[in-house]
Amino acid sequence: MSVDTYAPSSALSFLDMDDNELLPGADTQPTQYDYRDFTMPSTSQSQTQNDQLEIAQRCSAGDSHPRLASITNDLADLQFEEEDDEPGSSYVKELPPHACKYCGIHDPATVVMCNNCRKWFCNGRGSTSGSHIINHLVRAKHREVTLHGEGPLGETILECYSCGVRNVFVLGFIPAKADSVVVLLCRQPCAAQNSLKDMNWDQEQWKPLIADRCFLAWLVKQPSEQGQLRARQISAAQINKLEELWKENIEATFQDLEKPGIDSEPAHVLLRYEDGYQYEKTFGPLVRLEAEYDQKLKESATQENIEVRWDVGLNKKTIAYFTLAKTDSDMKLMHGDELRLHYVGELYNPWSEIGHVIKVPDNFGDDVGLELKSSTNAPVKCTSNFTVDFIWKCTSFDRMTRALCKFAIDRNSVSNFIYSRLLGHGRADSNDEVLFRGPQPKLFSAPHLPDLNRSQVYAVKHALQRPLSLIQGPPGTGKTVTSATIVYQLVKLHGGTVLVCAPSNTAVDQLTEKIHRTNLKVVRVCAKSREAIDSPVSFLALHNQIRNMETNSELKKLQQLKDETGELSSADEKRYRNLKRAAENQLLEAADVICCTCVGAGDGRLSRVKFTSILIDESMQSTEPECMVPVVLGAKQLILVGDHCQLGPVVMCKKAARAGLSQSLFERLVVLGIRPFRLEVQYRMHPELSQFPSNFFYEGSLQNGVCAEDRRLKLDFPWPQPERPMFFLVTQGQEEIAGSGTSFLNRTEAANVEKITTRFLKAGIKPEQIGIITPYEGQRAYLVQYMQYQGSLHSRLYQEIEIASVDAFQGREKDIIIMSCVRSNERQGIGFLNDPRRLNVALTRAKFGIIIVGNPKVLAKQQLWNHLLNFYKDRKVLVEGSLNNLKESLIHFQKPKKLVNSMNIGAHFMSTIIADAKEVMVPGSIYDRSGGYGQGRQMVGQSMNGGQYGGSGGGPYGNSPLGYGTPSSNSMVGFGLGNGGNGAAGGNNNFGGAGPSWAAAHLHHDSIGYISNEHGAAALGNMPVPVGMFMNMSNIPPRFYNQHQQAIMAVKQNRAIQQQTGNFSPGNSGPGVTGVGVGRSATPGGNKKTNKLGKSRVTGGGTGGAPLTQGSSVCNAAPYSQHPMPLSLQMTQPSGFALSQQPELSQDFGQISQMDGLLSQDVAFNASGERSLNQFSQPY
Repeated sequence: MSVDTYAPSSALSFLDMDDNELLPGADTQPTQYDYRDFTMPSTSQSQTQNDQLEIAQRCSAGDSHPRLASITNDLADLQFEEEDDEPGSSYVKELPPHACKYCGIHDPATVVMCNNCRKWFCNGRGSTSGSHIINHLVRAKHREVTLHGEGPLGETILECYSCGVRNVFVLGFIPAKADSVVVLLCRQPCAAQNSLKDMNWDQEQWKPLIADRCFLAWLVKQPSEQGQLRARQISAAQINKLEELWKENIEATFQDLEKPGIDSEPAHVLLRYEDGYQYEKTFGPLVRLEAEYDQKLKESATQENIEVRWDVGLNKKTIAYFTLAKTDSDMKLMHGDELRLHYVGELYNPWSEIGHVIKVPDNFGDDVGLELKSSTNAPVKCTSNFTVDFIWKCTSFDRMTRALCKFAIDRNSVSNFIYSRLLGHGRADSNDEVLFRGPQPKLFSAPHLPDLNRSQVYAVKHALQRPLSLIQGPPGTGKTVTSATIVYQLVKLHGGTVLVCAPSNTAVDQLTEKIHRTNLKVVRVCAKSREAIDSPVSFLALHNQIRNMETNSELKKLQQLKDETGELSSADEKRYRNLKRAAENQLLEAADVICCTCVGAGDGRLSRVKFTSILIDESMQSTEPECMVPVVLGAKQLILVGDHCQLGPVVMCKKAARAGLSQSLFERLVVLGIRPFRLEVQYRMHPELSQFPSNFFYEGSLQNGVCAEDRRLKLDFPWPQPERPMFFLVTQGQEEIAGSGTSFLNRTEAANVEKITTRFLKAGIKPEQIGIITPYEGQRAYLVQYMQYQGSLHSRLYQEIEIASVDAFQGREKDIIIMSCVRSNERQGIGFLNDPRRLNVALTRAKFGIIIVGNPKVLAKQQLWNHLLNFYKDRKVLVEGSLNNLKESLIHFQKPKKLVNSMNIGAHFMSTIIADAKEVMVPGSIYDRSGGYGQGRQMVGQSMNGGQYGGSGGGPYGNSPLGYGTPSSNSMVGFGLGNGGNGAAGGNNNFGGAGPSWAAAHLHHDSIGYISNEHGAAALGNMPVPVGMFMNMSNIPPRFYNQHQQAIMAVKQNRAIQQQTGNFSPGNSGPGVTGVGVGRSATPGGNKKTNKLGKSRVTGGGTGGAPLTQGSSVCNAAPYSQHPMPLSLQMTQPSGFALSQQPELSQDFGQISQMDGLLSQDVAFNASGERSLNQFSQPY
């Protein structure tokens, strides 16, 4: 029998005793060992086997009575003892020292010792996804192991044959071509060296020692199934707890898991809070948890034996350059971080100094640049024997804590309205009832910024009128320009100082640059540790503006003296600080706009400034306590800009993240019912690239501000479909665990990415036009090295290409995006590729083209990826093969399921259509400031609890001059937004009896408890859930799926009736309807023309028109081509221009755009909870 010793461990390989020359030392056990069971029988077990063989021989001879007698005797010899009630107590005492610390298995052939903690673990999975030894190494962040002395290969420390590295996650083996041996080599650089060919080793055959999260079977055996069943059963949750205990007490045991307090979790965040005290008591402990985790992370990151290269900067300060070893820590080194450099050698006196980071590792080098605060007595002649400590600073966490306390005890920290809304008090729709009275600008654009489109104008108007407003900016919709325009208009309307914040310095700098273009007086406040770091807006920084002030000559002289000498006398230093503080106050008080990070808003220099308004950009990437730092500065107006369909904040402490710290303030306010105003026109992506994200993440509401011709690159590249600059390249390579043990890489995908990148470079694309993204840090690091050493072009070209994680690329864009998916396995799943928000970010970074490299068979098991792969396959861009011979893949996928948006808050947003309706100022509506609200307010709470939207018919928009006709169920329904039941014509309609109260349906948000799973599950049972993305697809309520099927069947029947009668005219509303009738897109459906909306009534029908929408250019060819006329058509559509006049701008072919159907999905459900077909945003 021949066995492939080097086969992947996904199909377990066993050594054949006849082929024992394959591995040196493999034949180390007697032949009676049974390799099939992966066990090492004891002497008693061997004797039992011999007895059984003798009994079997007697039975074959017909002598069965001795067999029965033997069994009876064996049973009589058995002694049964009562076991101790404590699980595992007596069992543990009998275990040898090398027993697995998780399950107790102690077969020497199956256990491995961790060199760091000297504990033993087996190679069995138990009930976990990986083997116990791998689980321990990953969770404990240990990397070195030793095999048992009595195992097949003896006591062996696993290490690289060439360089001696012992990290098992980078080790693999190469079989020599001639000799029957294997050699252990690390993945990089040893296994990638060309010199291996001279040593007669085939580097193409390198395979990792770990596959499918287990050691290979020929290296460490897996316990038998019987052995694993007899062993202690341990869950992944218990393993996590035990590993946490070992960090505090290395001798902790399973009994310690039962002690009180071990499983304690902090209180979960709430949707609503009684007062500021409860708010502080909820978030305060979470901030402290995150602070403690961050402190431990940094204080444990000390590195020794550092070699230093010295230099002097342009500011004459001493800079130390050194390389830090790549750690397994979650900590990322950033500009401005503080480090302490120690000299511990003997050639110089002991020395240490603090500095801040001015350079971090990048594609051009791994050096870290540290600018020292003082170079006094620095050992610049020494280059070795240095130690680096990371300094933990509590400034950020202290500011968050102070902000929470201030919110609790100081009612003047925010206005009463904002205070109540942040706590979740008040009705969901009351935010739209509180408006600032005063003049509005005639022109909403800002000087030296691009003109705004219609949705941007409404967003600006929406924000200027309200004390609290949310603006959702999908990818490429120009939210930075919109934010800058809002700031400009706020300054011009109200005067005073506006505070502009964002969670990251990069986002602040981008917004600062845009605001500066408008000629406002802008001051950029940054942390003192970042003052030496250059940025595009450094000239606007507070410290630089002080240096350039012409009015204070004394301050200038003292600053010059300090720069030259490095220090001042105590008297001069005191005078210098006083003058500098006065200059800072002068600049800040005179500024129109102050820009800083959210945490930077807690700077003491801003405490005396009175802000009229606060705008927080990228608010979805901030934790809620982080947002509260600027919020409590006393402003009367708060504007949050973000996109809850993209990635949220990063929380390092998992316990705090589970408790809800990872949810942003923007997200919670949306759940509370404060509807964000969504920007609707994207200017980034080729129309073909934006189609899937628009339909699956934004309910088909995105329009294209660019056409295909604007996004066509003239180059020689083998696109499978030239009119569609995208494709998915099928790659079947196996994933591997990266060196950190906590990430993954895929060498096959990396090779394909390099080939694609090289092809683009040869075609004339510049390196800065290409972006390579991947969800995993392990793949990112591997790609950087692979490009450098294996790329066929000059390494300098590959260095200029940005290779980053998906998370790091949020807010960025490139002409060409190449994405490596990495995950490719049999049983491990696809990890956080499951996150739809991460996929949304990945798909929306490209302007001209995107290429995805991955294994579709693995990815298609997840429903969202199944939709994406079917989308690519339908467009004939799912391909395989080499770049010169790409062929359409024949892989078949499961039919996509209907995706139920069970946690969607993205489908509820304010639109231009709704904003137009507000302008109508219908008497009796909530937007009529001259009178009451109408009489139908009671239906707001009823409509979301399974009740009908109808109410009493006299509520908001009751008796209004608005009408709307649409086919529904199996009859033609006049959908009356006024006059209640008389608005419906036909038989079995869904709105017979009472017309829906449209305003209430729009203003009331689905009360889904996004924070509490129990609250969300309870709410899901009683409400219609929109179909769209930003969802949890693991639980699809059958009721919703059945409703979709019923709606589709109803429309099919409706179409059949229309074809039979042939005289359907949706433009004629039912009897009693007053309002705008709706006709076909090209044919007037009524008998009277519509005057200006809201000023005169129209009876009967209405006029057809070309609505300003993404689907109108092809709707006449669609099966369902009746278009309702947008309410905003005659009020706000620019004369002579409509986005939909260009075929390329049509987003969702053959479907009715949300903008044509009053845009919001709140009214997409009829009285029985079913959706109208023209509101489905998914391609069914």
